[in-house]
Amino acid sequence: MNNSWYVIVNPVAGNGKFNKYWSDIQQELKFNNITYEYAKTEYSNHEKIIVQQAINKGYKKIISVGGDGTLHHVINGIMTQNTIKPEEITIAVIPLGTGNDWIKTYNIPKNIKAAVGLIKQVKTIFQDIGYLELSDTSSYFNNVAGIGYDGYVVNKLNKLKRFGSIAYLLSGLAGLLLYKKTTFNITINNKSVETKCLMTLFGICKYSAGGMQLTDYKCSNNGLFDITIAKNLSFWDLLFSIKKLYNGKILQHKKVETHLASSLLITPKNNDELPYIQADGELIGRGQVKVSIIKSAIQIVIP
Repeated sequence: MNNSWYVIVNPVAGNGKFNKYWSDIQQELKFNNITYEYAKTEYSNHEKIIVQQAINKGYKKIISVGGDGTLHHVINGIMTQNTIKPEEITIAVIPLGTGNDWIKTYNIPKNIKAAVGLIKQVKTIFQDIGYLELSDTSSYFNNVAGIGYDGYVVNKLNKLKRFGSIAYLLSGLAGLLLYKKTTFNITINNKSVETKCLMTLFGICKYSAGGMQLTDYKCSNNGLFDITIAKNLSFWDLLFSIKKLYNGKILQHKKVETHLASSLLITPKNNDELPYIQADGELIGRGQVKVSIIKSAIQIVIP
């Protein structure tokens, strides 16, 4: 059995400072006597292929160096391979991204020395993983996914993510002026509701969209999604509730409702303009989506 780590590195991460960060990371790995092999991604979604090749070589411990998108693709590579069970694989993260929403749930430090120190300790827990099924594709996710307005913003303004959390906020408010709300039929816990909806979110972890708390987070391995249905929220509703987007109090708004469920089915009624679906800040597709959860699917390194 290969007991070394395999490091998957996204050289686009780090806002132009990648070379310095990567040098520091290698120095810290060496200082902590962590043996590893590494590969750098060369194109979008390359992480998926790299992690599968690493697993085929016998690696069971993976380090994701990058942001939420890098980790998303690594997770998808692990969940779609057939060599070993995903729960036998351990993932650690050295965050270089801009949003870095996933690490906030676990208080994983952005400081490179501290992040590598966690890897040395190898304290792990199991986390649930979500699964999205669309008509023409599928995807796994490890943080928060959604359909509607949030997918619209990811599709239209993806290039602004490099500016960090403020880009999510500004682009989101601007998008409110352009996005046409969709009527969804949403089936949760065998009950269906039809409503005009800004967006429906389904989360495993706590933060998304640059540090916002848009779901009523409970636990990342209880086998249940934290579901938020944001109904006919207007531009002014959100403009006057900016602080509440970050402290979680937006969930108390009269036009917002929350649920717990292990699966849900969302069917848009506006077939002329199907809404977009995003997962972990990555655009997945559009249209109807079936969502299910895999309990305790993978091991992650935490403080």
